Amino acid sequence: MQPPLSYIMSFPLAEWIDSHADCRHNLGKSGMYHVIPGPVPSPAEVRRADAGELRTELADDVGVDPRRLFLTTGASAANALTVLFLARRGKGRPRGACRVCYPEYPPLFETARSAGFRVTGAAGPAELAIVSQPRNPEGDVWDRSRLLEWTSEARSVLVDEEFREFAGTRSVLGAGRPNLFATGSFTKFYAGDDLRIGFVVVPEDRVEEFARFYGLVTNQLPPFSVAGGLRALRDREKIRRKVLAIVRTNIAAARASFPKLRAPRAPLLFDRPESGEPGDVLAKRALDDSVLVCPGTFFGDRSGVRICLTQRSFPRDLSAYLRVRARPPLRGRGARRPPGGTGRAKAGPS
Repeated sequence: MQPPLSYIMSFPLAEWIDSHADCRHNLGKSGMYHVIPGPVPSPAEVRRADAGELRTELADDVGVDPRRLFLTTGASAANALTVLFLARRGKGRPRGACRVCYPEYPPLFETARSAGFRVTGAAGPAELAIVSQPRNPEGDVWDRSRLLEWTSEARSVLVDEEFREFAGTRSVLGAGRPNLFATGSFTKFYAGDDLRIGFVVVPEDRVEEFARFYGLVTNQLPPFSVAGGLRALRDREKIRRKVLAIVRTNIAAARASFPKLRAPRAPLLFDRPESGEPGDVLAKRALDDSVLVCPGTFFGDRSGVRICLTQRSFPRDLSAYLRVRARPPLRGRGARRPPGGTGRAKAGPS
């Protein structure tokens, strides 16, 4: 029997978030979709949509030559293209190691594993190192020296900058690290899930090689997506004011509740309870109170849960989570089974 279409089209983290989207307290959604209005281009803007213009504006934003920037249908597609491109270097021999710092966003290391890399959290020489900046799920930003030190023994580096606009930081492309690939999209900060547009920036000396590969495996983006990307960039400051008004309030609430936790730079944090309760157990207990958080197992670290700080209701939702966290877990046969959700979110994986 064929699996249901929703199973084919998703992955475990997205399944968890989407299947429990009807929870009263949703701390699982990591972007601004349905929190602020997303960019909607006018019919005239769609007719005039120019992918070259979008590439130029994005390249100027991250500080690179437009030749180095390639448009994709999202950050996950950009990450996958980069991993597959780098996997071609083996020419049939077993792939080398892909270094990851857990907890990490699962499509990054799962795509590498699917491409044949040996995924490891250990130090040492590696064919590829992958990391999100700001980190998803921890919300922190590494400084230049830490990034360079952590990637020093890797031949190539892939940095997912999906949440960079929240932190207001410059792209890691200026860190001076050779063979560095960086990706991003309009999904999180700009609430542009409906646009389905992302990008990858490749090293100068890999542009022609990547362009040939890119031309084989991609199609042109729809004019609506291109026009929406341009509209988002031109409305950036208006969007920034709306986003930061929400996120700063929520970060303040998080800092008050977790005084020992370093304040996140992006609307994400990874909570490791001092009780040592596994994140999977805590996440399932939270569902009993209709509170949605994401188990750390999805991110390669079962010690905690990911909490997102994007919703206007975050202070109230966080209070509901903290009540669950403060209660000791039920043990034995009397423990309740977590209820399943019924809602399906329109947006893709978070």
